[in-house]
Amino acid sequence: MNENLTLGDRLRIARRTRKLSAAQLAQKVAISPSYVLKLESGARKASPSLVLALSKALHFGTEALTGQPYYGEPEAEDGIHAVIPELRRIMLCYDTPGDLETAPRALPVLASEVDQVAALRRDARYAPMGPLLPPIIMELTQIALGGRRSDQPAAFLHLARAYRAVNSLAHKMGHHDLSHTALERVRWAAQQSNDPLMQITSAYLVAGAMLRQGAYSSARRKLLALRQELERLQPERSFAQDSLAVDGALLLKLAVVEARENNPRGAASYLREAEQVAQMAGNRDSLAYEMSFGPTNIRIHEVHTLIDMGDTGQALARLAEWAPVAGSEWAPPSTTVGERSSHHFIDVASAKLAVGDRAGAFEDLQRARKVAPNHTRFHPSVRETAAALLRMDAHPSNELSAFGSWAGFTAS
Repeated sequence: MNENLTLGDRLRIARRTRKLSAAQLAQKVAISPSYVLKLESGARKASPSLVLALSKALHFGTEALTGQPYYGEPEAEDGIHAVIPELRRIMLCYDTPGDLETAPRALPVLASEVDQVAALRRDARYAPMGPLLPPIIMELTQIALGGRRSDQPAAFLHLARAYRAVNSLAHKMGHHDLSHTALERVRWAAQQSNDPLMQITSAYLVAGAMLRQGAYSSARRKLLALRQELERLQPERSFAQDSLAVDGALLLKLAVVEARENNPRGAASYLREAEQVAQMAGNRDSLAYEMSFGPTNIRIHEVHTLIDMGDTGQALARLAEWAPVAGSEWAPPSTTVGERSSHHFIDVASAKLAVGDRAGAFEDLQRARKVAPNHTRFHPSVRETAAALLRMDAHPSNELSAFGSWAGFTAS
């Protein structure tokens, strides 16, 4: 695998492999032939929805265009992919686990370790999180399948949370088959936990995977059905705080679905409804059921949906409008979980590049790296933004060159 190829390079190779002209591909995805050529040259960046449309038109998986999973020199620094083979084995043997050399630790100890894993996942610290997962999952599985009956529901609940961490790690690293397997395991364990909100959370994660695969109508139907189920479990006027956070997360995902289908009115409607739910919850950022919901995440999603629909100018205007000081721009508070903050800065870097603010784009890439280096290094958009900045600059700074090399792309 050539780690120095950009999405545009891979798009050109894939198009020629399918023996399509730029005009023929453009017709399939409803863009102009000149736009296809600009994507291939790196003069334009493709949004996530366009990457998905192109991959579907070419009958390739999205990884054929993004180049995931990424290995190369950065892998030698932290060995972040090294745990993947063991996780594959554990996911396969989920209901017939191997024997442990010693008895599993007590459930409260394992629950505390899952809390630690969840915190690492939220901050996108995948390198330290990965090695913790196999022993925790194996021990929890022993308790869930063969422990005391009174311990089994809680063991399954924490097992579902651990599987969720596997899903996140695998998805972010580009091991999408493992990510999908982990989702099935989350759903299995959640069902055994007898916890209704965990079961809704597991289905929410499946809807997110549907969204990433371009199954927008299926994702929408699932999310709407989950809101109905939540309403059935706890009528609106008596929603507990945890239920409000889960409901808010469902609304934010629905907003992204509408943005992917280029429906700005629908996306805005769900964002406004999410604001109402946040008000009911006291306008506080929360992490109930590991759902990051509250005023901060609503703003992050508002910017994301605008960028996803190509309205980069409006997205940047929102940041200026929300700024605490004139002439600055809004950013998530320092208390925001790393994965959410880094997503935001990666989005904004892409938007700034689109409007020609190269210095601002690089600054936001650096901010993303500071809050969540693992997430930033392996994010496809980061590679494309860094590659574009390097190609646009005849004499890139040492700082930019070093960043590109760290992210796995060097100027040619």
